[in-house]
Amino acid sequence: MLPREELLKGVENRDSVARVIDRAEQAIKTWEVVLTDFLSPPELAEIQRVFSRLTEVQLVLWGGYPQAERQRIAIARSEMPLDRSQVALVALEIAGNFLFDTATHRDFLGAMLGTGIVREKTGDIIVLGERGAQAIVAPELAEFLEMSLKQVRSVPVKTQPIDINELKVREPKKKELTTVEASLRLDAIASAGFGMSRSKMVDLIDSGDVRVNWKEVTQASSQVKSGDLIAIRSKGRLEVGEIAVTKKDRYRVQLTRYM
Repeated sequence: MLPREELLKGVENRDSVARVIDRAEQAIKTWEVVLTDFLSPPELAEIQRVFSRLTEVQLVLWGGYPQAERQRIAIARSEMPLDRSQVALVALEIAGNFLFDTATHRDFLGAMLGTGIVREKTGDIIVLGERGAQAIVAPELAEFLEMSLKQVRSVPVKTQPIDINELKVREPKKKELTTVEASLRLDAIASAGFGMSRSKMVDLIDSGDVRVNWKEVTQASSQVKSGDLIAIRSKGRLEVGEIAVTKKDRYRVQLTRYM
């Protein structure tokens, strides 16, 4: 059995991590590939951190396309073959004419949950403007949603499975930039990357709107490092790239902002 209490020590998403530990123990015991439900980015990041200490099991995360936020995890013993094809997903098209009644991500998610399903069985929703949306779900929901999801807002819709390769995923817009700072403080790097004042960034950090590697950080003086992902609610994400020290002992930091 896995060292449960040691693994759960200090974790934020305790219930989610505990459920994944249960699944991992099942995978070890049965010699089968075991799947989780869909998990959010903060849960996924914490689970990967926790499980990186273990050699008994391996994880594969997949949500249908490379940038997917909500993903399922396939878990197997380390000595077994494991790849993305073993993460069971179904893509659905939710088609309707939304030209005169625009629907948002929240509208599509609300209509899906209104049929009685639970959030944990749904992955990302890709909104396609006036044509409707595409959604990724657990396979056991596909037939039910095909029969039950008939309307979003005031618009009649037709819901049907499509090939996962038919997902219309837009590449995220990104901007590369370089900043030179006196320190690697979170407020300094994030304010440069998001193009806002240091004081405004401190306010956002204090109010809990900033996450580093999907973990809430409320200390403006926290140090960032190469590879960190800084996310601000409704403002996008910032990836910290290569960090070099200049001749004047300042830090030259490569940043990529995703909008």
